[in-house]
Amino acid sequence: MKNFIYTLAVLFLLTASCKKNLTDLPPATQTGANTFGARVDGNIWGPAGFGIVPTAPTLEARYYGNGIIINARNFSSSPTESEFEIYIKNLDGPGVYPLNFDTQTYPSESGSYAYYVLRKLTPINEWITSSQYTGSVNISLNDTTNKIISGTFQFDAMNLIGTPELLHVTDGRFDVKVQY
Repeated sequence: MKNFIYTLAVLFLLTASCKKNLTDLPPATQTGANTFGARVDGNIWGPAGFGIVPTAPTLEARYYGNGIIINARNFSSSPTESEFEIYIKNLDGPGVYPLNFDTQTYPSESGSYAYYVLRKLTPINEWITSSQYTGSVNISLNDTTNKIISGTFQFDAMNLIGTPELLHVTDGRFDVKVQY
């Protein structure tokens, strides 16, 4: 009986930890629904799994000086994990913000950028926007009273590690409650 219960527990854990395949992007909303999604080279991507520790968020936004940082993490395909970071400098309400700044290092507070990384503890590939590989974020809602930021994004970015390869991110959208 003890072995039977142990076997059931192991099967449950294996089934519960299986990767969920996303079949659609989240709707573009402005309610603080804590959603984020995009097409990465045509494949649907969204935050999934759990953070570095089980209580850490996979999606968060925080005001940073006069800008905002939005982080979305996918830990569901372990051992490879992926993460987006979008930084908008000089956030001044709704509008279109270009992602076209040449950062000398990552992360950088010098200008707006989008960053995407694949890693197994350490980065395998890192892509970042620049003056040559650009994109934009369209902020549709920046509600500082209710702490909600919503919008859409798209960008191209070049791999910083190893062989240069271009990453295409399209149909991006987010609707996030700002934590702080």
